[in-house]
Amino acid sequence: MQKDIRVIVVDDHPLFVRGLELLLPEVSDGRAEVVAATGDAAAAASLVRRTVPDLVLVDLHMPPPGGVRAIAAIRRSSPRVRIVAMSGDEDPAPALEALRAGAEGFLPKTSEVADVLQPLLSILDGWAVLPAELLGALLGPGRGNRPAPVDLDAPERQLLQLIAAGATTTEIALQLHVSERTVKRLTATLLRKLRVSSRTEAAALAGSAGIL
Repeated sequence: MQKDIRVIVVDDHPLFVRGLELLLPEVSDGRAEVVAATGDAAAAASLVRRTVPDLVLVDLHMPPPGGVRAIAAIRRSSPRVRIVAMSGDEDPAPALEALRAGAEGFLPKTSEVADVLQPLLSILDGWAVLPAELLGALLGPGRGNRPAPVDLDAPERQLLQLIAAGATTTEIALQLHVSERTVKRLTATLLRKLRVSSRTEAAALAGSAGIL
């Protein structure tokens, strides 16, 4: 049985926070709950230290010191917590700054709460979750010149497709009929073969190569 998921929300929009507090337990069958929230970015790191959550959701567009600095402070003080950046606009620049500051993923605030649960579970399982357009921004202007992984065999291509789709380690293990330990070993081998250092880069490469 999977454990309960304790979530902290760092956001200065009370209605958004209240919506998560009410709906997240409902869509997760009681597995996920908001255990604390703050609208003060400067207070986020100390709140995380006191509460010890599994996940922290941080709005990037907050009053000074702002969401990105809150993420950096949380990462320094609580290195094991998983951090998800959120934004209500389509500008990729703040999201990229958030990833550099220590966030493991990014979710648009326009997402339905029911659609947020699976990405959060994937992030808890060690995966990075990013919208396709943000993956493209991560690749940068030279994305079209990046070599496609044409030497992948069928099992490797299947694994890459599952990674790019945001499947968790458990889901990949079930799909491939192997153990979770084997999935982690195969993933590490695939990353080396693709000459990338993270699952996020592998997913971005899959998109640019037309494997999705």
